Amino acid sequence: MSLHLPSRRVVRSAAALTSPQAPLAFLTPIIQRRTAFSLRPWNKGDDVASRAKPTNPLTEEFLRKKPVAPADRPARGGLSSSSIFEDEELAGTKPDDATEQKVQKLPPRNPLMMAAALDPDPQSRLRWERKMVIRDIHKRGRLTKTQQLKREERVLLSKSHDFKASVKKLVPLAKQIAGKTVEEAIVQMRFSKKKVAKDVKEHLEQARNEAIVRRGMGLGLGANPTFQPRQIQTKDGKRVQVVDPTTLYVDQAWCGKGLYGKTPDHRARGQIYLMKNRTTSLSVILKEEKTRIRLHEEREKKEQNRKVWVQLPNRPITAQRQYYSW
Repeated sequence: MSLHLPSRRVVRSAAALTSPQAPLAFLTPIIQRRTAFSLRPWNKGDDVASRAKPTNPLTEEFLRKKPVAPADRPARGGLSSSSIFEDEELAGTKPDDATEQKVQKLPPRNPLMMAAALDPDPQSRLRWERKMVIRDIHKRGRLTKTQQLKREERVLLSKSHDFKASVKKLVPLAKQIAGKTVEEAIVQMRFSKKKVAKDVKEHLEQARNEAIVRRGMGLGLGANPTFQPRQIQTKDGKRVQVVDPTTLYVDQAWCGKGLYGKTPDHRARGQIYLMKNRTTSLSVILKEEKTRIRLHEEREKKEQNRKVWVQLPNRPITAQRQYYSW
């Protein structure tokens, strides 16, 4: 039989053979002994400092040479004069009835310290500003079509909260109000039999009020009193009579999935299914009728500029040879 011993046991065995102690002590198994002190939990009253701590000269030298943090750290600044929270700072905490506490006013903010967050890369900012100036000079102050339309026409995007309905139930209502004026869409939702139509009606009213207050849309014929009513054709091919160019209409309407909860559905034979309580949001884009008038005129102009189709167009013949190819 062969005896399998680890290398460290073999080294210890060689030392044991040369020592005057018991010759076969290295062959006895090592048993971990537990005393009453080792089984007792540690308490806060135990003297931990009296125990021997391992010393490391490298750690002690590092702690001895470690630089001390400077005492004059940058103090926290106060609010600027244009801050919206300035009134709260001036008001401060309410003083007690017995003793009034003096409010210590913080020093003003240091612009050099704020530049680390507000202007982290000044060279890139200067390059971007130079690029924008060169672009304006090249264009000679002319605006692109998108920029011109943003100046002349107003648009509002309004997203609702999550309704307790699925996308399958809300999409038909979104298709129903798209392309109609806001007032007509509200009337449609008022007499609709759908349960979620009430929420859609409230969201349309909120979006209309937001467009009037925040964008100045739908204010009437004050800007252009000489406008004459006209009939236009929408992109869907429908004819619409426009009386006021500032009338609001729903240009787009779409739905988006929201979070959902789970409800247990107890079935036969002890089975339990999970039903999803879905929620859906509604987003609408409101525009004025003058936008639809512009789109109608662009379509008419494109139709007028279209060339007449001919069976044999008059274009040059290329890749011809002076002899037959067969």
